[in-house]
Amino acid sequence: MEYQIREAVAEDMPAVLELIKELASFEKEENAVEMTTEGLVNDGFGNEKLFHCFVGVMNKRVEGMALIYPRYSTWKGPVIHLEDLIVSEAFRGSGLGTALLDEVVKFGAKLGVKRISWDVLDWNDPAIDFYEKKGAKVLRDWDVVHLDERGIQEYLSKL
Repeated sequence: MEYQIREAVAEDMPAVLELIKELASFEKEENAVEMTTEGLVNDGFGNEKLFHCFVGVMNKRVEGMALIYPRYSTWKGPVIHLEDLIVSEAFRGSGLGTALLDEVVKFGAKLGVKRISWDVLDWNDPAIDFYEKKGAKVLRDWDVVHLDERGIQEYLSKL
């Protein structure tokens, strides 16, 4: 199948949001997505760009995306975080996911980052297998920790 990988433009954000919602549904979190198209446009293409995004286009439609942003490791130095790599269900196994990951890795190498990191759900065996076959190391002894918006407010209320 023919596909094109390119940097996303603001006009791609409605399709990117649909992919995000598809991933949320796959992860059984359909109601967790609060992001809007306008938010993606502002955050990715406004004065302060918070992320960089690549899209995979097949048949003139965005069918995949990889969204990254910079981080910093106190042990290693500059890092990028791959927030999401999503391929629409109909095109999984087409090579589009590999092409998107390839683009992220090339971009990271060009930036001179010391690491590219991302998270994967422990029950998502197809994704784990995909990443391990690409040479990624899945750190099974680490747990993800976060404070959501409510947690932040509760934390602050106790100060």
